[in-house]
Amino acid sequence: MATAEQIKAMVHSYGENDNARFFSVAMQVAANEAKKGNHEFANELQKLIENAKERNTSDLQVGRMVSIAAPRGELADLLTAYYPQTRLNDMVLSAKLLHRLNRILEEQRHLDRLKTHDLHPRQRLLLVGPPGCGKTLTASALAGELGLPLLVVRLEGLITKYMGETSAKLRLVFDAVERTRAVYLFDEFDSIGFERGRGSDVGEIRRILNSFLMFMERQTGASLLIAATNHAHSLDHALFRRFDDLLEFTLPSHPLIVKTLKQRLVNVAVPKNFPWNKVADAANGMSYAEIVKSCNEAVKQMLLNGYAKFTPNSLLLAVQERRAFLKRGKPKPT
Repeated sequence: MATAEQIKAMVHSYGENDNARFFSVAMQVAANEAKKGNHEFANELQKLIENAKERNTSDLQVGRMVSIAAPRGELADLLTAYYPQTRLNDMVLSAKLLHRLNRILEEQRHLDRLKTHDLHPRQRLLLVGPPGCGKTLTASALAGELGLPLLVVRLEGLITKYMGETSAKLRLVFDAVERTRAVYLFDEFDSIGFERGRGSDVGEIRRILNSFLMFMERQTGASLLIAATNHAHSLDHALFRRFDDLLEFTLPSHPLIVKTLKQRLVNVAVPKNFPWNKVADAANGMSYAEIVKSCNEAVKQMLLNGYAKFTPNSLLLAVQERRAFLKRGKPKPT
């Protein structure tokens, strides 16, 4: 039967009118029962869930979103669809950033309540910060929390060399934003959002940015639009006031490095006296992604060498090797 946590999650989802989350937990219950050998009950529960989804006509219904992922003319070349299972508690975030993300989710889950008072939720987000610090993963987590698809805008398909064609494609994307509720991610956003008037820009790029600003101003649907960039300093100033919220991602502090290490190694046999602080000192200045990669390398070595326990030296060595790799990748001063 359902665990206590699953029952609480289902009741909470029902109270929040979060149908997608309710169905997700119900499917987990069905899967658990199938593993226990209760196939008849699991099949019956799965059919009930599927029938309930078919009757449900809200914007959260995933069935409405699938059509976006199927090849449909030009739009299929502009959007790549994912259906994330990531949640915010899968990430290591500062308390301040977690609070702001939860506030965004709270507003998104109460769209109707806000609209009755002629208020709009935060739905245009700008994520800035160095690479490997969680911007793209945050977009996945927001989609996972809301039970929505993540639709990543393929900039290589959006930007063309033909005058006016890019703006037409951008209109297709924003038509989808209005028509189908989802989380839309413009990653590496600085490629179209850099400051107008810079000596290196061209007229077509300026027109693309102007079109983006115009379409974003007209956005009235329930979708969540996210732009992410590693180069906030190069963005046009007009963009900042168009977004509802700016979330800044930074390299992890010492406590967050320790938390990242512990989270990644939670299923590994680690000695009780493991020197977390020493490893965190060695990893200071690295991104979350690079720290996780270091952990993965050390775990692989443990498994391949047949060690029974994880050793601090193996992780310290992996961190040092990762640092050396990153240093080689940096351009040399002229």
